[in-house]
Amino acid sequence: MAHASEAETTATSLSETPLADLHRRLGARMVPFAGYAMPVQYPTGILTEHNWTREKAGLFDVSHMGQCFLIGPDHATTAKALEALTPGDFQGLGLGRIRYTLFTTAEGGIIDDLMVTRSADPGADGALFLVVNAGRKAIDYAHLAANLPGDVELVMADDRALLALQGPLAAAVMARLCPAAAEIGFMTAITAAIGGIECAISRSGYTGEDGFEISVDADKAEALATLLLAEPEVAPIGLGARDSLRLEAGLCLYGHDIDEATSPAEADLGFAIGKRRRAEGGFPGAMRILGELAEGVPRLRVGIQPEGRAPAREGTEIRDAGGSLVGIVTSGGFGPTAGGPIAMGYVSADCAAEGTPLTLTVRGKELVARVVPLPFVPHRYFRKSAS
Repeated sequence: MAHASEAETTATSLSETPLADLHRRLGARMVPFAGYAMPVQYPTGILTEHNWTREKAGLFDVSHMGQCFLIGPDHATTAKALEALTPGDFQGLGLGRIRYTLFTTAEGGIIDDLMVTRSADPGADGALFLVVNAGRKAIDYAHLAANLPGDVELVMADDRALLALQGPLAAAVMARLCPAAAEIGFMTAITAAIGGIECAISRSGYTGEDGFEISVDADKAEALATLLLAEPEVAPIGLGARDSLRLEAGLCLYGHDIDEATSPAEADLGFAIGKRRRAEGGFPGAMRILGELAEGVPRLRVGIQPEGRAPAREGTEIRDAGGSLVGIVTSGGFGPTAGGPIAMGYVSADCAAEGTPLTLTVRGKELVARVVPLPFVPHRYFRKSAS
């Protein structure tokens, strides 16, 4: 899932997560991000943190993100209320299941992307748990409050922290501390105790690796993080590595790769639009979005592989073989696991085919590049085999 992008906030006005003191004790370099003081890296550095997550298990503080509940009289009512604002199928969301979705504008742009969970507990019927981007949560909450029907309530969960444990050894760690969590499949969720601390645990993540996101009462967050960091496979990871990991995984960052001027079809996020919703419509921007999915778009988000070692950063102009401007880079940098510079951006549809040659203008120099499939590094999400 995509995360907030706003980093321009004065130090005096920054909020802090429940883990801020722990980050400082661990030697983190703190930076402004989406209105919060957040750890960008620890003393080992971004490259080491990136590789650790790809090889072992990294612990991320994502408590800056927005957590809230929609609560109605029954699941059908709450699901229909959310479907009026998103193109997801929530009436068909099973117990303990998670779905990625988008708040869309009437013009078909993206207000935010988010994760929606239905509790595995039948006693929680009528409640949906939402996690939204930090830099968009005030906008999202206002959007929900203005558009929910009278029988569905928005309840903020500002008293909760959120941790992400990501990497190929994350499941082994969870198997020791919370065996039930290690048994769930990708995009499913349970409520269970980790070391005696009650948590809402989902199997998902923003790195392309297998992993878990753990929602916990704010006053228990440091105890939980300390417990997880005591495991030999686990190390703290900052925002720097989080960004390089998600870029290698080909995942969007709100405010960079997606925004209110971008449609889901342009962003190659058509998978978030359920089959029933494609047939029925009835969500904001449906006419544009469904039309683009059926007929194509003038521009498309693609993976870009520059030659050489120089990274192409956000804002880099993209030209075709004839020198015409055809797009712009929206995320770019060095991919440690990919072994070189990587980027994502939007190009005109006639330049979006795999292998299309491109030219990038970096620091006044022309760099040769080509369109490549996403992700740059294969996803390793855990899929349960059919029984």
